[in-house]
Amino acid sequence: MQIKTLILGAGAAGMMCAAHAGGDCLVVDHAKNPGEKIRISGGGRCNFTNMYATPENYISQNPHFCKSAMARYTQWDFIDLVTRHGIAWHEKTLGQLFCDDSARQIVAMLVKELRDAGADLWLQTSVVDVRHGAGGYTVRLEREGKPITVTAQNLVLATGGKSIPKMGATGLAYDIAQKFGLPVLDTRPGLVPFTFGADRFKPLAGVALPARLSNARASFDEALLFTHRGLSGPAVLQISSYWHEGEEITAHLLPDFDLFSALRDQRQQSGRKDLTTELARHLPARLVEDLAADGSLKGRLADQSDAALQALCDRLHNWRLKPTGTEGYRTAEVTLGGIDTDALSSRTMEAKAQPGLYAIGEAVDVTGWLGGYNFQWAWASGFAAGQAIATSA
Repeated sequence: MQIKTLILGAGAAGMMCAAHAGGDCLVVDHAKNPGEKIRISGGGRCNFTNMYATPENYISQNPHFCKSAMARYTQWDFIDLVTRHGIAWHEKTLGQLFCDDSARQIVAMLVKELRDAGADLWLQTSVVDVRHGAGGYTVRLEREGKPITVTAQNLVLATGGKSIPKMGATGLAYDIAQKFGLPVLDTRPGLVPFTFGADRFKPLAGVALPARLSNARASFDEALLFTHRGLSGPAVLQISSYWHEGEEITAHLLPDFDLFSALRDQRQQSGRKDLTTELARHLPARLVEDLAADGSLKGRLADQSDAALQALCDRLHNWRLKPTGTEGYRTAEVTLGGIDTDALSSRTMEAKAQPGLYAIGEAVDVTGWLGGYNFQWAWASGFAAGQAIATSA
């Protein structure tokens, strides 16, 4: 079988690329259904983009690489596509856009787009071997137990990263890239919960509150959630992408609230009230109990000097924590690192030294924040590669 373009991976980036690659295109995936990560995202409603997506919301060894693709296919372009397909959507916090109904609508839209563009989709198809020769890329596939050899002028790596292996995620794109001489940067889990030893936060599992989590590289104001294993919630997932093994993070509890003034005012009005009772008006009671376990929070408000109250607030505003690790690829939403952008054209996503080989989406060393940013990179990089293929000879 001979075609112009073979796309490995029927995820967000792969299907977007197929919709713009100009026909004579085949998309293959090992899964039973296309777009499985789309289907489960956003609690089943797919956080498909973010109204405020800019290149500054992405992590890469080359922070400029994503600019070209994102300028040519913006969040507004994808919003227009969704609207044209009659998919109702709404904005949640921080510019995050979700389907009103179901993430399956986004999958169905992409499948229709690629089929309308003349592309085929093969599911339950695995890659056995990939080679390159005078005739292009020769890929041995296995479909429903039968071997099939496909020769293609263009080969697109859109199989994603290593996150969520239970859905079949592997390092296939990295293996193929390295086979053709493309460098691959070390990978690690991103947007992932932290773990702490000795059941440190197990008594607080389920407690949530607003917090500012920061380290030397970044800072995020969102919700913090205590779990049986450690810490999760949007603020934790965000800072995890900027965290390295062995480092500390700082938690600023109640970042938008003047706790010192509130405690000092209550000391004047209700000085006989217990300090922990007053703290529990502003922080979850179980968290106050945990913080008081070492005996540092005791006595009445009237017994607390300004210096003591300030020291307490400083403790809550500068709570230093050292995770033992993360939950790993098992629960990570994305994979940091991947195919080195220096080996790719930022305009077309084509390998500079390997004509006809493209890499898009999560397989590339471009990782977005939590909140629809990674899908926007998938749409933009898939569009860039598709347009380049469609206009190629």
